[in-house]
Amino acid sequence: MNEANAERDYLESYRPGDYPSVALTADLVVFAVTGGVLRVALVRRGAHPFKGRLALPGGFVGPRESAEAAAGRELSEETGLDLGTLPVHLEQLATYSAPGRDPRMRVVSVAHLVLLATDGTSLPAVSAGTDAAGADWYPVHEMLAGSTGESLAFDHLQILAEGLQRLAGKMEYTTVAARLLPGEFTLTQLRTVYEAVWNAPLAAGNFTRKMTPQLEDTGRKVRASTGGAPAALFTASDRYIYPPLSRPGQE
Repeated sequence: MNEANAERDYLESYRPGDYPSVALTADLVVFAVTGGVLRVALVRRGAHPFKGRLALPGGFVGPRESAEAAAGRELSEETGLDLGTLPVHLEQLATYSAPGRDPRMRVVSVAHLVLLATDGTSLPAVSAGTDAAGADWYPVHEMLAGSTGESLAFDHLQILAEGLQRLAGKMEYTTVAARLLPGEFTLTQLRTVYEAVWNAPLAAGNFTRKMTPQLEDTGRKVRASTGGAPAALFTASDRYIYPPLSRPGQE
């Protein structure tokens, strides 16, 4: 028997039911900054388990879907946010596979980090759909500190915390923070993003001195809504920040 026939016979006799069933889900940590506050899109569960609790948007991966495709579909269905039309940066965060993380069955989740670009003054509206009872933007640092009085379903608080750590850490040595801003931005806008993610004030002069060489000056300026001298507009480069920025409290 040749190898092709052996492979065919093996697959025909293979019985997946002989092995424990494992389901796959995709969850999303969607970050945006407005009013100087880092926010995350959350849904309120409309069905058991954890009915009534807040959760990251997400759901089961279909039999003919990739985890990334399922993430986009679930986000659209549960919040109305469309990854295909919004200015977003998407990357895979981590895989969560603890045996007891879902009370229904063994469920493995592929979590994704999404950075949504905004002008810092407004956010796209979110609206609950499918099995979600509600959807809104919530302050990240307050959620993690427990000061909102809300708790997250499943292990989503851990996923949210690790999403924040991924973003905060990468901002030390890359210009990924610019993904939370329009294509052209001022140094003040960029510093506001850093302060929102790191949850700490930064000295304007020191920030400007360290970041200016890492950015591309467009040669254009914009007048601030509060008046004063026009501010230079920059775009992000792909250069690494060296030496890295020092995150307050991490020295």
